[in-house]
Amino acid sequence: MKLKLPNPGLDDRIPSHEDLERMEKEEAGDRPKWDNKAQYLLTCVGFCVGLGNVWRFPYLCQSHGGGAFMIPFLILLVLEGIPLLHLEFAIGQRLRKGSVGVWRSINPYLTGVGIASLLVSFLVGMYYNTIMAWIMWYLFNSFQDPLPWSQCPLNANRTGLVEECARSSTVDYFWYRETLNISTAIDEAGGLQWWMVLALLAAWTMLYVCCIRGIETTGKAVYITSTLPYLVLTIFLVRGLTLKGSVEGIKFLFTPDVNELINPATWLDAGAQVFYSFSLAFGGLISFSSYNSVHNNCEQDAVLISIINGCTSVYSATVIYSIIGFRATQNYDDCVGETYFSGLNMYWHALLQGVEGTGLAFIVFTEAIIKMPISPLWAVLFFIMLFCLGLSTMFGNIEGVVVPLQDLRVLPKSWPKEIFTGLTCLISLALGLIFALGSGNYWLALFDNFAGSIPLLIIGFCEMISVIYIYGVDRFNKDIEFMIGHKPNIFWQATWRVISPLIMIFILVFYFVTQITKELTYLVWDQEAVRMHFTVLLAIPAVALFKFIQRKCCNKKAYKDTTVDTISAKIQMSDREKF
Repeated sequence: MKLKLPNPGLDDRIPSHEDLERMEKEEAGDRPKWDNKAQYLLTCVGFCVGLGNVWRFPYLCQSHGGGAFMIPFLILLVLEGIPLLHLEFAIGQRLRKGSVGVWRSINPYLTGVGIASLLVSFLVGMYYNTIMAWIMWYLFNSFQDPLPWSQCPLNANRTGLVEECARSSTVDYFWYRETLNISTAIDEAGGLQWWMVLALLAAWTMLYVCCIRGIETTGKAVYITSTLPYLVLTIFLVRGLTLKGSVEGIKFLFTPDVNELINPATWLDAGAQVFYSFSLAFGGLISFSSYNSVHNNCEQDAVLISIINGCTSVYSATVIYSIIGFRATQNYDDCVGETYFSGLNMYWHALLQGVEGTGLAFIVFTEAIIKMPISPLWAVLFFIMLFCLGLSTMFGNIEGVVVPLQDLRVLPKSWPKEIFTGLTCLISLALGLIFALGSGNYWLALFDNFAGSIPLLIIGFCEMISVIYIYGVDRFNKDIEFMIGHKPNIFWQATWRVISPLIMIFILVFYFVTQITKELTYLVWDQEAVRMHFTVLLAIPAVALFKFIQRKCCNKKAYKDTTVDTISAKIQMSDREKF
């Protein structure tokens, strides 16, 4: 006996296979299409492969036993990431809508799932583009010789170095003082930093220009933003392998600590990293796939992009650790005069302890760059690579906001997409000024830790349950057979029905258990985090409750959702007009 929840009226809310075939032949509808398959794949790769592959994955490898972390990461990539990626591609291609439209078509009570994805994309995009502003600031300062973070500035009376810089290091001082001008606590705003405001304005303006016409413009930009990072990574790898200590750095990365495999936190972080690296549950991938031909092989796309994504994470970590190995060796040599591997190994642990995310890029890597010959050249290449990675990811975030807004029709339908994109960028810029404060880095860390972590897992879980048990797995199998020519095999059936949902439940339960056992000093921050979780996830039950009350209080005719797909009706009307 197969479990399937009742879902009356589904056939009236979605186009039939015959309607899809007719749309394909007559090119009905006003949704844009990809120019070619390469453009679509590059856009998806650019959205999935982002800054997290370059700095978050290497940090997690260091935190969880080097190569040992890659084992649970690759296992969960196969059992969690690929199935949900295939599901998002398939349902977007089948229903030909954005995240809000897809889940509302499956059942109006599920509209909140799409709104939650919209909110996550908006919140993550708001702080993610702040990182883009930081990258642009560093890129601007990289066209100097010597690099500004390679030496301490003189004090006010020019009699010596700035004391704060002399006490720390040149890279720390440039990051925390010259870039962030960081305050001592999150409740001390510190005022707006004008150079960061200008950098934010430049970042949002450039993003708007690239996204002004949707996939018509972003589809062209990805030819550069999605391919250039691989060229730069290869250049850095070749250069890194010629530096002293680089091979030892790579050995350090791939030397596994098998004890970490029995640590539940390792598996928790691996599962979360899969969601980060695939950009799942943001809604952007559903929108991108909806522009495909109805007979596009979405299964092949999911497997191919997953392989590229996993290989990119390992490849970028190899490049990063070759440079970090050089930096660690140089610093260790300066301290003891001779390198001993055992001592160097301990030094690497101390070097990377507590350095996560932005610290790896703006502190560890920048210090390694200033020790390399022709350091401005390597700085320019590095930050151009980060800029391309971040920009292509932001394309998907904007798509995950703009398309659902159009589906919700909170603004006139006649408005072109440029207006929705412009309003999204403008509002994000205004709210994102909080990250340009002296306390901005604290706020960004708060958003990064909570706005796009647990909400993504819960949204992903809701997506899988909605498709398999509300839309119906048998209907979904027939849809895929109609689109690609064969039914999903036993692997997809097992992961969709049982394995992937159980993995997500386990990660969620373990996360909340570990959060409860945290020390009291951490719980102060956790209270803010819980509020942020609920801000996003409240959309799911809130919209379902609203739809329930609407159905009970209004007659059936008034309840009928005006935004439900009317493609079938339009086609029938078109046929009648012909006669």
